[in-house]
Order: sequence, then C-alpha cells, then structure tokens
Amino acid sequence: MEQLTAQQASAAVEAGAALIIDVREPDEVAQASVPGARHIPMGEVLDRLAEVPRDVQVIVMCHSGGRSEAVCHYLEENEGFDGLANLEGGIVAWHQAGLPLTP
Repeated sequence: MEQLTAQQASAAVEAGAALIIDVREPDEVAQASVPGARHIPMGEVLDRLAEVPRDVQVIVMCHSGGRSEAVCHYLEENEGFDGLANLEGGIVAWHQAGLPLTP
C-alpha cells in the first residue's frame, strides 16, 4: 500500500489516473467532502466491493488516515486488491493543503 500526500492524490485524480473513496461516516461527509470522491462508509465496504474499481488506482481516505489505512490493508490482504493508496492525513491534510472541498 502506497501512502500519498494530499497534493499527490489530487494530481492523480486530476490526471484521471485515480479515484478517491471516502470511508468516513455520512455525518462527517456532510460537513465537507472532496469533490468527485465516492462515499462508501467503512462499515459498508464489504457489501459494496463492486463499487471499488480495479482498473484505476484507488486512494482511500478518512478523517486523518487511520480508518482508510485499515481499509487498504483489509482489501489488499483479503480481497486481492493491488495498487491501493492511503491518503496520509485524510481530509484534514487535504484541507490544510488548500485543496478544494465541497460543503
């Protein structure tokens, strides 16, 4: 699993080479989210595996990086996913980098 900074993740998404999956809870996403990110709460990932693409890099994010790292580990070890990346620092780092957010 790769660790990406907010700037690296943003560049990959802008280039069309990656998709961000936000594993935060709905109330967290309602406060602020990354434009274009696919919201799949951590507790629903297993039921919604079909929504996690295998043909582009998937960057998993949460609030600060802990939950998303756990999801990456699980998907790699138990579901055969390759090329996953964790967004270091989560949405907190994204916001601190001055990258766009939707309310």
